[in-house]
Amino acid sequence: MAKKLAFDRVLFGVVALAVGFGLVMVYSASAPLARAQAGIGGPVGPNPYVVKQSLAAVLGLVAMAITMHVDYRHLRRPAVVYTLLGGAVVLLVAVLFGPEINATNRWFRLGPLSVQPAELAKLALIPYVAYQIDRKAERIDQPALLVPVLVATAAVVGLILLQPDFGTSVLLLAAVGLMVFLAGLPWRYLAGAVAVALPLLLVLVLAEPYRRRRLFAFLDPEADPFGAGFQPRQSLIAVGSGGLFGLGPGGSVQKLHYLPHPHSDYIFAIVCEELGLVGAVGLLLVFGVLLWRGVRTGLKAPDTFGRYLAWGITGLLVIQALVHVSVSLALAPSKGIPLPFISYGGSSLVVSMAACGMLLNVSQHG
Repeated sequence: MAKKLAFDRVLFGVVALAVGFGLVMVYSASAPLARAQAGIGGPVGPNPYVVKQSLAAVLGLVAMAITMHVDYRHLRRPAVVYTLLGGAVVLLVAVLFGPEINATNRWFRLGPLSVQPAELAKLALIPYVAYQIDRKAERIDQPALLVPVLVATAAVVGLILLQPDFGTSVLLLAAVGLMVFLAGLPWRYLAGAVAVALPLLLVLVLAEPYRRRRLFAFLDPEADPFGAGFQPRQSLIAVGSGGLFGLGPGGSVQKLHYLPHPHSDYIFAIVCEELGLVGAVGLLLVFGVLLWRGVRTGLKAPDTFGRYLAWGITGLLVIQALVHVSVSLALAPSKGIPLPFISYGGSSLVVSMAACGMLLNVSQHG
């Protein structure tokens, strides 16, 4: 059993700080939406977005406690790792036959709550790739490792693309690519994979009208300022309005139905507007500390599986944060990617906290 008092307290503190800050920002960014849903003159009750996010934070804390205290080396057992991967694939298939929500098949409805299988798939695919690297580290450039990783990744990513969820698919591809690169995969294999993947991704983007509009809006937001270019323009207005110290907590103007999805897809822009450059840099430092402690945990891990499990989780969370920030700054096309621990979204929060529990578990053994 893991030592109960030996986990990384700095990492735990950073996660707790990020979750608490996220609840505050969700409350601030979603307040106008909550008031609009209540209706003019209607009863003003608790903010439903904050209530749901708080419930998700409690569930995430439970999940993190479990993954912290159940030895991560159990995930190295074939029965466990293949069951997780198989369960994720079954859920990804099942959700395709569920009711459409916003013209997508991404969620299961459980009463007032919703579950996103694509988020749960992260907790299955990362341990699976770490398991394969652990078993075949000496054959990193041979089919014995590459074929199982490619097949599993293609199955999970392909099913997520069918939902469709292009952003999560790209995140998982990036995380898996990072893991096998750190394991020592030669550059020529990575270059070949990129050479094949980029044209395919471009075809997928151009094949869907909404993705095509987002790409062209990213290249020239002013060409359609009230259409596809509306979101990046409003996000930049929010970022620029914050200045050095921001407009103050709750002072955002763009969240007043100017910037779409201010509590989820563009919450970093609201952070910039209300807390300014100082608040934005402070939040980026939080993820910088997460990166530092995650890399450190992997370096100190007692085995190969723990090392790549830690690096895979760290890479996934940090890449996701970078993509969200890039979208908010109009440095990348809009993808609907939440900012880990901060954006509204129960599945994302619970999975991110459970993943950090695994990271903390590895740190106990370092």
